[in-house]
Amino acid sequence: MKKVGVVMGSDSDLGVVEKAVNCLEKYGVECEVRVLSAHRTPVEAAEFARSARGNGFGVIIAAAGKAAHLAGAMAAGTTLPVIGIPIKSSTLDGLDALLSTVQMPSGMPVATVAIDGAENAALLAIQILAVTDDKLMEKLEAARAENRQKILGKDKEIQQKFR
Repeated sequence: MKKVGVVMGSDSDLGVVEKAVNCLEKYGVECEVRVLSAHRTPVEAAEFARSARGNGFGVIIAAAGKAAHLAGAMAAGTTLPVIGIPIKSSTLDGLDALLSTVQMPSGMPVATVAIDGAENAALLAIQILAVTDDKLMEKLEAARAENRQKILGKDKEIQQKFR
């Protein structure tokens, strides 16, 4: 199975990024976690993106705040799917990062999840990998069925409470 590259622009993003790593681990998806900045380590970030396919990656998740150019920098260096996680900052509550991540030029797609949406980024990466991995798809389907049952149980509780 291909692995997922999880890249963050700063170690201050780790509190959010760990949710993605934990989700990937829960599904048995190997990941490599790095701190690489589009602005402060552009050479290393570009090299990571250029070599990702050859190094066994199938998807890259890139988390960054403020100007949030990391996902775009990753996408510029690879044809692998890139998922951006805009990180909430103290400046504009993450809106700056969200807009920076979603506003990619034509020909340079980056899938973007919600501000601090690390778990959904991991799940999207897993779904991408599951297109060619039936066992991973079965895990996703089982998790969806479990979530459905939880919600139906809560629905039943609420209906009983308000009858």
